[in-house]
Amino acid sequence: MHAPFNTFGKLVVAERLVSAEQLTEAARLAESSGKSVHEELIRLDYAPAEKVMKLLAKSHGMKFVDIGSLTVPEDVVGLLPESVARENTIFPLADEGGAIRIATCDPGDLDTQEKLRFILNRNIEQSLALREQIVEAINRHYGSGDGESADSMLQEFTDTAIDFTETAIEQAAAQDQDELSDAPVVKLVNLIITEAVQLRASDIHIEPFEDRVRIRYRIDGRLVERDNPPRRLLGAILSRIKILSKLDIAERRRPQDGRIKLTADGKDYDLRVSVLPTNHGQSVVMRILDKDNIRVGIRQLGLSEGDFRNFKNLIRRPNGIVLVTGPTGSGKTTTLYAALNELNRPDTKIITAEDPVEYYLAGINQVEVRHQIGLDFARIIRSMLRQAPNVILVGEMRDTETAQMGIQASLTGHLVFSTLHTNDAPGAVTRMIDMGVPAYLVASSVVAVLAQRLVRINCPKCKQPFQPLDTQLEAAGVTPEMLKGATLMKGRGCAHCQKSGYKGRLGIFELMVMTSRIRELAFQGAPTQEIRRAAVAQGMRVMFDDGVQKALKGLTTLDEVFRVSKRTEQ
Repeated sequence: MHAPFNTFGKLVVAERLVSAEQLTEAARLAESSGKSVHEELIRLDYAPAEKVMKLLAKSHGMKFVDIGSLTVPEDVVGLLPESVARENTIFPLADEGGAIRIATCDPGDLDTQEKLRFILNRNIEQSLALREQIVEAINRHYGSGDGESADSMLQEFTDTAIDFTETAIEQAAAQDQDELSDAPVVKLVNLIITEAVQLRASDIHIEPFEDRVRIRYRIDGRLVERDNPPRRLLGAILSRIKILSKLDIAERRRPQDGRIKLTADGKDYDLRVSVLPTNHGQSVVMRILDKDNIRVGIRQLGLSEGDFRNFKNLIRRPNGIVLVTGPTGSGKTTTLYAALNELNRPDTKIITAEDPVEYYLAGINQVEVRHQIGLDFARIIRSMLRQAPNVILVGEMRDTETAQMGIQASLTGHLVFSTLHTNDAPGAVTRMIDMGVPAYLVASSVVAVLAQRLVRINCPKCKQPFQPLDTQLEAAGVTPEMLKGATLMKGRGCAHCQKSGYKGRLGIFELMVMTSRIRELAFQGAPTQEIRRAAVAQGMRVMFDDGVQKALKGLTTLDEVFRVSKRTEQ
């Protein structure tokens, strides 16, 4: 209950700011609305907001600050992510050495204090300010929050409020796991997941070591270390995660896999959980699966105009194999799902075989590989052909039998999509032949190979013109003529991109269409280098050159292109 005559209540009555009756009325309304007494006093206009907040600060032994026209240095603003500031209506005022001073409008919000201490890894000192002034300061220093339209999807988590839909299981296990009743640990796990979603992380890594636990997030493909909870919390953190993902809490020797379903601001997320025993304890990786990530069109992938037109034509073929290649985490699934979304119509039957099914697509029949019962890729393909599909997606061609089944499906009038782990597009042809697939089958069934990598995009809020070193331009093969129309950019780092200079990712590609010359080379079992030369001679732009073109347009940097690809001699 909201006690009307606590320290604050007695103070506002003693100062004759409001009467005892007005205070009682505000407390009664606060009880039903869930707001604070001081908020109701301001809403009812019983007293000026500034005077109410000054007495509230006095009752809590805090300092009241007027931040209406305050200008805070950029390095101080950058200490607090914009999403956290907006979500909690707080604003950084000063860096006081060992502590950061924060303006808040709710002195009783201890949860936010704990959250900030974890995120910033610093002590927090709070001052009281008017809510309107805090919101105005956030807009003034971070920007109004509108942003460019291209960034709208990336900024959806500004006011995220995590709501776990599976927490009822906790009550059943609480009697066996006493540490789960420890509220700070429950809050810590919730906070880790909440922050990861807000920072657009794709993975959460919780790794035990001899004297600490390391927590890292993978943001835009790069791991960022966030915090190091005490080693003694490892057991409690693991138990909480296992309960949420319906895993066996008592099992500590074998790897386990599970899922957590959660809702964030009306949006559903899946967390794919992997638990692996290590020599210092169990390591956990949680993969955050956001359905919006695969609701992209082919246009948004980042294909050049020529490759875009060719790819659109290729996926409308009645039969053949289209391969997408690249290492783990290079966006192959997103590309394949974009193609399936393009083809997903009532008159087309699509079946997929995946290991595991990461995203569920409406209107598409998805089958998950289950090795423990012998349901592997080859067996699924054999069965799905009896379902009379038009389009088939095979998650990965990882062995000879799967590859041969996929080829047979393409030769019997189906369009087949699949992935391979190769470094470039021409290498996919020789890789399939090395797997034991006859060269004549590869030559006759494969219609195109798309190789790809992901590069980070320059932050739109802080990118500025940038001149790379001459040695770097030379290594990238950039000529003075190419530089004339170029707009090389690089992000300097700001609060919007967590000081990285990058926000979001884009694909760089090489699309090799199987022409008669390349089919002939494939049939002869020619080496990769020879197939590459023929593909380039017939118009293929290699992946490195595609990345350089994107850097010259200011979308990314040459550093990113060098990081994910290499220049090859033709």
